[in-house]
Parts: sequence; structure tokens; C-alpha cells
Amino acid sequence: MADIITIGEILIEIMAKNLGQTFEQTGEFIGPYPSGAPAIFIDQAKKAGSSTAIVSKVGNDGFGRLNVARLLQDGVDVQYIGTVADKTTGVAFVTYKENGDRDFIFTIKDSAAACITREDITEAMFDDCKYFHIMGCSAFNEEMIASLKKGINIAREKQVQISFDPNVRKELMENETIKEFLLFALTSCDIFLPGEEELKAITGIENEQEAVEAVLSQQARCVVVKRGDRGCTVYEADSSFDVKPYRTEEIDPTGAGDCFAGTFISLMNQGRSVREAVKYANASGAYAVSRKGPMEGTATLAQLDQFIKERGEQA
Repeated sequence: MADIITIGEILIEIMAKNLGQTFEQTGEFIGPYPSGAPAIFIDQAKKAGSSTAIVSKVGNDGFGRLNVARLLQDGVDVQYIGTVADKTTGVAFVTYKENGDRDFIFTIKDSAAACITREDITEAMFDDCKYFHIMGCSAFNEEMIASLKKGINIAREKQVQISFDPNVRKELMENETIKEFLLFALTSCDIFLPGEEELKAITGIENEQEAVEAVLSQQARCVVVKRGDRGCTVYEADSSFDVKPYRTEEIDPTGAGDCFAGTFISLMNQGRSVREAVKYANASGAYAVSRKGPMEGTATLAQLDQFIKERGEQA
């Protein structure tokens, strides 16, 4: 079985061609691009050198086949991806604002991915597994939450490490069902990978140091606070350190955090040190934003080595 497994949505992305384009006007879009945060994560984890698998569902359509073919091409185990005959593969439409923000329209709640159930999660999937990766964005309906919880419980029983990337908008924390799940995942995880605002929103603590201490007092042994183009900070029980970013030209930010997490967990799985894993994770995030398309920025370690070599020391 795979060393790293995740459960969640597979989507395709349709992207606005021009900066400043909105959904309220007729305009050109490009795509489809393979996407879905868990799919990007698991693809990157595989490219970084670990065996990986994803539990998901797609429609019996070209979008689904495009995604599965990409994952298969990159070496991801796709045996747990089901096909739903009467549902379409999820779609994310995205536009880009002048200030770097993005607007999305998702069809995920009515897509094949929304048909994932707890019955799709089995103990056998976790045999010989080393890491189970959870993403908050996948907790979009009650059955998905039940599926993720089942996965967490099996992982804990089998002593599989759990990594958790909240990847969730602040307003979703107002949904009590989602909030309860996120807190359950937080108290269950071994590695926590939040953005700055996510850390505050989930813990309810404004001071970063205090928020991290609260997380480390539970199950987690490592917290990596992602800061986008300002790098990240790594916290462990008795130490912390900042990691500077790599300079790059941002073309498309979608998927950068997923590539960061995929690289970090993949290298941790391979026994690399936290410092080495986070160095490559930072490079992976920077590499990802320099490519157009959410999964187009996944990279092998050889590609990341070349990327690091070309840019010299971190910014």
C-alpha cells in the first residue's frame, strides 16, 4: 500500500485569461487544468519521491479522465478513485484581481466528489501507510466529514502519522459542523500546516506563539506556519526557526500551499530532517507559483534542485 494517503476532492479548473476579469462580464477562460487541493498535494508528494494514493470520485466524463490520467502518469495510485455515472467531475472557475486576490465559483457540492462516503474508507487502505493527510477544504458535507473522521480513527489505531492542512476560509469556521471537525482534526494531527490567519481562526488565539503552544500541548509535534512569499516558521516542542522564501515571479498562486505540504510530508516520510524538508517545501511552493495551472507546478526533487541552484540563497 501507499506510504502517504489522502481523501478528498478531484476537480478541474477553468481560469480567467485576463487579469481583472470578473464573473459579471463576458470574457475568455482557459483550461481545463487538473486540480483539487488533495489531488495537487498527493501528486506533489509522489513527485517528491514517496508512494501515494488518493480516495476520491470523478464523473464519467473527459474532466474526470483528464485528472485520473495525470495522476496515473505521475505515479499516484488511483485504485481508490471511483467513477459516478450520473454526476460530473467538479469544476472550479477562477478569476484574478489586480491586487493578487482571486474569486472562485465551485460546483463541488453537486459533483461526483460529493458522493464520497464513509463506506469508501477501509482499514486495508492504511496497511503499511506512514502518513494520512487531511485538508479542511474537503469537509464540505456531512458524509465527507464522516469519511475523514473514519480515516483519522483508523490512522490512529494503526499508528499512522496524521498531517493536517486546514486550507479553509475564515467564514467557514462559523459553520458549527465544520468547526467541530476542524478542531477534531487539530487535536488528532501530528503535523499541522496552517497559514497565519488559519492558525488564529482555528485556535481562537490571536498571538501566534500562544496559538502554537496550545497546538503543541496536544497531539502535534510540529507546526509549520506558512506565510506565502514571506516564507514560513517551523515550531517544535523546544525550538523554532524561520525559513526565508525563494525569489520567483508569481504567475498563478493556486496550488502553492498544496505543493509545499506535499513536498514537506513526502520528505518527512523519507526520513529527511525537518530543516531539509521545509527547505524543499519552500522551493516547491515558489516553483508552483511560477507555472500557470494548479497542478502544472508540481515538481520532482531534481527539478527543485535545479530551481534552488538557479536562485542561489533564499531571499
